[in-house]
Amino acid sequence: MDNNLDWVEDKKIERTIKALENNNMNGYLVNNKEELLEKIQELINDEDVVSCGGSMTLFETGVIDFLRCGKYKFLDRYEANITPADMKAIYRKTFSADAYFTSTNAITESGELYNVDGNGNRVAAMLYGPDKVIVIVGTNKIVNTIDDAVNRNKYICAPANAKRLSTKTPCETTGICMDCNSQDRICCEYTVIKRQRISNRIHVIFMKENLGY
Repeated sequence: MDNNLDWVEDKKIERTIKALENNNMNGYLVNNKEELLEKIQELINDEDVVSCGGSMTLFETGVIDFLRCGKYKFLDRYEANITPADMKAIYRKTFSADAYFTSTNAITESGELYNVDGNGNRVAAMLYGPDKVIVIVGTNKIVNTIDDAVNRNKYICAPANAKRLSTKTPCETTGICMDCNSQDRICCEYTVIKRQRISNRIHVIFMKENLGY
């Protein structure tokens, strides 16, 4: 990346981290996946109960494999041959986890986390329950305003995830949200986390890469 553009990117991340801190959330910048895993180990303890939301970012960064290393009690929603009953139990147990890992659909430069869910288990855990929420974010998800976050979901997150999940929704065909009434609709619960009352609960780790949708 051109040095001047790199400087602009750094300033954007710096503004966003400062805004998160003003909203009683913590922000960090790591340079690579090795630094990411080091930061995670600073935030959680061996034998902690950990869980995660559905996230391409967690796979791309190696976080899922790291949580499977045996140091943690991982409630693994991606375990082979998992049943619907098993998944439901994991969703419920997640609320008492020590740490919850996820990404976010968008984050504003004002330090607001915007997310849209189908079942609501991910946004529910982000809002309440786990002692810590650790959000891994590529800089591609930083936007200026909530309106920009809404549009990012309509034009990028929703259709990309619909294609990934092979839903029978219009956006899987059109590549843009159609605000459908489909039974398979994945955009059902909309949340904005603007501020935290509990200090040191939400931790947002930025990587200067394009990650996830």
